[in-house]
Amino acid sequence: MKNKIKMLIFQAVKKAHKNGELPSSDFPVSDFSGIELEEPKMSAHGDFSSNMAMVMASTQKMAPRKIAQAVIKNLENSEGIIDKIEIAGPGFINFFTGPGAWYPVLKDVHEAGDKYGAPDIGAGKKIQIEFVSANPTGPLHVGHGRGAAVGDSVANILSFCGYDVQREYYINDSGRQINTLGKSVFLRYQELSGKDIDFPEDHYKGDYIKEIAETILKQKNHEIINLDQDQAVEYCARFAAGKILNSIKQDLEDFGVRFDNWFSEQTLFDSGKVAEIINSFKNEGVIYEKDQALWFKTSDFGDEKDRVVVRSNSQTTYFASDIAYHRNKYERGMEKVIDVWGADHHGYIPRMTASILASGRSKDQFAVILVQLVNLLRGGAPVAMSSRAGEFITLKDVVDEVGADAARFIFLTRHYESKLDFDLELAKKKTNDNPVFYVQYVHARISSILAKGQEQGITDIKWKEDAVKLLKEPEDIALIKALARYPEAVEAAGRLMEPHRITYYLMELSSAFHAYYNKHKVLTENPDLTLGRLYLVLAVKKVIKNGLNLLGVSAPEKM
Repeated sequence: MKNKIKMLIFQAVKKAHKNGELPSSDFPVSDFSGIELEEPKMSAHGDFSSNMAMVMASTQKMAPRKIAQAVIKNLENSEGIIDKIEIAGPGFINFFTGPGAWYPVLKDVHEAGDKYGAPDIGAGKKIQIEFVSANPTGPLHVGHGRGAAVGDSVANILSFCGYDVQREYYINDSGRQINTLGKSVFLRYQELSGKDIDFPEDHYKGDYIKEIAETILKQKNHEIINLDQDQAVEYCARFAAGKILNSIKQDLEDFGVRFDNWFSEQTLFDSGKVAEIINSFKNEGVIYEKDQALWFKTSDFGDEKDRVVVRSNSQTTYFASDIAYHRNKYERGMEKVIDVWGADHHGYIPRMTASILASGRSKDQFAVILVQLVNLLRGGAPVAMSSRAGEFITLKDVVDEVGADAARFIFLTRHYESKLDFDLELAKKKTNDNPVFYVQYVHARISSILAKGQEQGITDIKWKEDAVKLLKEPEDIALIKALARYPEAVEAAGRLMEPHRITYYLMELSSAFHAYYNKHKVLTENPDLTLGRLYLVLAVKKVIKNGLNLLGVSAPEKM
């Protein structure tokens, strides 16, 4: 509907210029999509309102109200979708529509089915989204869970918008942290073998380290303790990382997250890709030597200072392997790569962007989504956690307690750049205070209504003009208008990579349905009215399910 009215405005402006009523051909937009059209909060201001006349005033050298009059005069309403047009204030154009203008929305929903609202803005463009990518040194925590929900939902939305999307997990299975993991497990292994140990503060704590050490002891008895220490640490590191990674994969599977590819950092070293990219950039003069270390000229590409890629002790930094990894992404045919990181990695963006620019890629081929922290609450009170003692609430703990649906939906109720309060008790409630219950209940309620309709012999719910025309109540039209906003919500979520827009939309649609259901019966004494209302609520059910699918949340038939 909104795009139809935008097109009518644009055509009217063109026609008014051709007729000499608007002197300048210099319009503020090149096509109708750029026209601003708002939905006023007050119904007295119409269904839609445009400020285009005021925007055009400077180029037309005319008063906005005169421009508005010229636009209205030349606006062709052949489809009859506009009932009335008013000029308000300094030059706002307010459009009022009748009920009949909205009925085709219902037909669109039913005919498009699970493709309703899908904009082909991607046109098959290959995009890779890398998310979670937690080091295999410990279980996933709730922060990783929020990143997983965000990354997976962005991938769903972009795929729905026509992009060719690949999901990837980057396994940081090389370097200092893996070595520290090996030392931590080996120390616990020695302790279990009866040896007194001194456990350093910077090593990994938590029961999971002891459990891994116990497994090694059961499998290998005391073999490992007799190895050279470097060999023992290496064995413990690889064993522990493999075991933790398998647990991570299972936790993500239980959370409804699946990856197309699991990429090992170690393979970049084994294949020589890290050394290759360093030598390539050295030859190009992008990497230089200073103080026996190798430095990347990131300051030439917008970073605040240059960055070390190889230390004076010949050890590569994480930045070095990240450079090689991101080049590899593009070599695999990706036209754009999106990384989902924790908000504490904000300072890493400029150097990573610099490496991509230095590789000959453009800035718009790389994007980073920063995900803020989660404050875990129970009944409004903070949940005590201590990372120092290795005590924290894992993603598995949360999913086991509240379920994957509630966790995913609540993780997505706010913009990922905002901190999130996650109340475990609220997430378990079977009331409208719980946002996921509030939305899922609409789907289940409509399923129940449809089942009762079937019991009454209504099995073929389809478009019937006489039936749909009976949808004239304000709540009928409000519900259809809410359905009409879905494509716009999806496109905005795709263009901006913001899944919370879908969550907000679903809650607004659910609110419109609850208001409708509280005031009107769906199954009535009038067969045509019943058919029309069943056609309406079935459309709501379809859109609720579509939106929940984009968030990776189920749409239950019963609750």
